[in-house]
Amino acid sequence: MDVKVRIAPSPTGNLHIGTARTALFNWLFARHHGGQFIVRIEDTDLERSKKEYETNIIDGLKWLGLDWDNEQLYRQTERLDIYRKYLQQLLDDGKAFWREYTAEEQDEMKREGRPARDRVIVLKDDGDPERAVAFDDIIRGTVSVQAKHIGQVVLAKDLDTPLYNFAVVIDDLDMAITHVIRGEDHISNTAKQLLIYNALKAMPPKFAHLPLILGVDRSKMSKRHGATNIADYQTDYLPDALVNFMAQLGYTYEPEIMNRQEMARQFDLERVHKSGAVFDQAKLNWMNAQYIKRMKPAAFKALIGKPELPDAAVPLMTERLERLGDVAQFVYLWKESEYESEILFWKDNDAAITIRALQACDELAKSGDLTKDALDRISVEQFDGKKGSVYWPLRVALSGERNSAGPLDIANVIGADSVRARIAKAISKLQS
Repeated sequence: MDVKVRIAPSPTGNLHIGTARTALFNWLFARHHGGQFIVRIEDTDLERSKKEYETNIIDGLKWLGLDWDNEQLYRQTERLDIYRKYLQQLLDDGKAFWREYTAEEQDEMKREGRPARDRVIVLKDDGDPERAVAFDDIIRGTVSVQAKHIGQVVLAKDLDTPLYNFAVVIDDLDMAITHVIRGEDHISNTAKQLLIYNALKAMPPKFAHLPLILGVDRSKMSKRHGATNIADYQTDYLPDALVNFMAQLGYTYEPEIMNRQEMARQFDLERVHKSGAVFDQAKLNWMNAQYIKRMKPAAFKALIGKPELPDAAVPLMTERLERLGDVAQFVYLWKESEYESEILFWKDNDAAITIRALQACDELAKSGDLTKDALDRISVEQFDGKKGSVYWPLRVALSGERNSAGPLDIANVIGADSVRARIAKAISKLQS
């Protein structure tokens, strides 16, 4: 099957989760069939379209690894001659007409804050308003919309200013798009566009409308459920993890963790769920953690900007991280942390007991015998078997934190000299 699909974002806002998921499903479908995936910028809304939004969208798609097949981007504002030709054709064939606005209607536009126009180009509709505009949706089966619910289809403000539904149809025809895969919120647009295809006597592409992305409360995904701008995920999440997660928003894969190639091999539009897909932040965090754990030491250290760290530091972080932005909690692996002396105390131990424990640990570090067996022996011989009396102040001295990696793991990363320096600093805090 010949396949050519597109993602056609409007640069009136940043790349959000919904558009990114739609782009991914188009990409998977194209790669599954060995077809083409193209990117088209729908920028005919001159008032709201901004270059910075286009940049955000393109950068986001690149970060996600959703490569497209057209060498350069298509932009609607660079295709006005094409739209003008088809508009004139519809006018000449009597399939469209200039709709004149009365003075009263123009006044109403002004009151509503809309630009007042004297006329627009409208699709001619000679059909029965009770008739149904129906199409076969690959995901949803037969979808039918009554003509009376579609309303008047405005094609353009003038010959040089096409509107969304008309420009989309012409673009998809001109680019030989075979399948239009987009969100279910476009179903009403699909009905309007089918009327335009019919007026042009053109064969429409096949349609597939994806389920909406919902918050955990099953309302439409919004900022209150979490970040919607893809750029907001780039600090905390690996692109492969986010792609893996988005691929399951409306689809079920086995196993859950897989690469893009395997996703594409399994992808089938007919298996896309009809019901809304819940955006579960906890699930995303879990999936991101699985990808972090699988990172090679060199790649991980480069990603966090710490190539100088020993490889031994990597598992201490990767085994505990869900989000990359939380790597700051491991700052003690490369520099001393500031902390209050009070957190050095294990339960009811006083300063004297704590200093004695730290001095014993220092002697072990000095002799090169800072091991679990040695620490356990000291706990038994000097602190009535209370391991916390030894392990707790040592861990705090090395990390400056109540919660951290184990003291021996930290010691293995920072080395004996740093261990002794940090122990000395802790003792000094207790003595002051």
